[in-house]
Amino acid sequence: MKIGFIGLGNVGAKLAGSILRNGYDLTVRDLDSKLAQPFLHKGAHWADSPKKMAEACDMIITCLPSPMACSAVMEEEDGILAGLSAGKIWAEMSTTDETEVRRIADLVIAKGAQPIDCPVSGGCHRAATGNIAIFVGCNRRTFEQTLPVFKAMGRRILHTGELGTASVLKVVTNYLATANLVALTEALTTSKAAGMDLNTTFEAIKISSGNSFVHETESQVILNGSRDISFTMDLVIKDISLFQDIADRANVPLEVSPLLIDIFKDGQTRYGSRELSPNIIRRLEDATGLEILAPGFPSEMTDDEPEEEGYEVVARGRSQGI
Repeated sequence: MKIGFIGLGNVGAKLAGSILRNGYDLTVRDLDSKLAQPFLHKGAHWADSPKKMAEACDMIITCLPSPMACSAVMEEEDGILAGLSAGKIWAEMSTTDETEVRRIADLVIAKGAQPIDCPVSGGCHRAATGNIAIFVGCNRRTFEQTLPVFKAMGRRILHTGELGTASVLKVVTNYLATANLVALTEALTTSKAAGMDLNTTFEAIKISSGNSFVHETESQVILNGSRDISFTMDLVIKDISLFQDIADRANVPLEVSPLLIDIFKDGQTRYGSRELSPNIIRRLEDATGLEILAPGFPSEMTDDEPEEEGYEVVARGRSQGI
């Protein structure tokens, strides 16, 4: 299978790297052509346009920062849709709006091609090693056809159901991660203000019922001071706003979600839209005059688990193949 990949940013580059590392014929493209050079040096091909990529490849993957960016890549005159034909596959790995991915999917189906929404979760450090989780929304036949590709990029692959379901679950999980991050900034700051040693505080949380994936990753770069998790405040606002939109359409009266949006909008106003998201703790550092730092923590996260072949995760109470 020939695979095309558009969007070589923080996550996309790592996913594309896993595809190439696992022996697939890969064609790449990004608005910043310099980002493609490491892939070209390792044997990947360059596409002069999204249209040409779609004409040359069997499966075209997009991993872009916003629904607007994806729409442009898909629908412009030399976009992916112009090059799609029967039997090809478009896979959207961006974190995006479920209504937008369904709209574009209808255009893909009209070309005789198959659409998939397949966002990832688990952080850039796991994307780099092929150990990230992937949610896949599409019909079962297309899922099984493309599963080997997803197993090359990720470890745990969940077929979430029809197209659009993966995008919903992705923003649900990003909302939970954001809520956890904000709670951790409050917990760490309060611990420091109460005279607790932050190294001990980290370990106390880690072995307690308050532990989480976010604590084991983002708390470490917070305490180091780098705050570098390869994710920025504008992207947090995009994701939790998408979650709020889903709740609004379903008439769910949320209480915490609007507060999180306000907190991150305030952080964006104070520190800039491209500020690293864990630096939302600066709001509390500024308010208290405290520095939430501790020795012995890494400046960035690395995955200490060896790369393993991916596998399908089957939801409890469901049979494989549903």
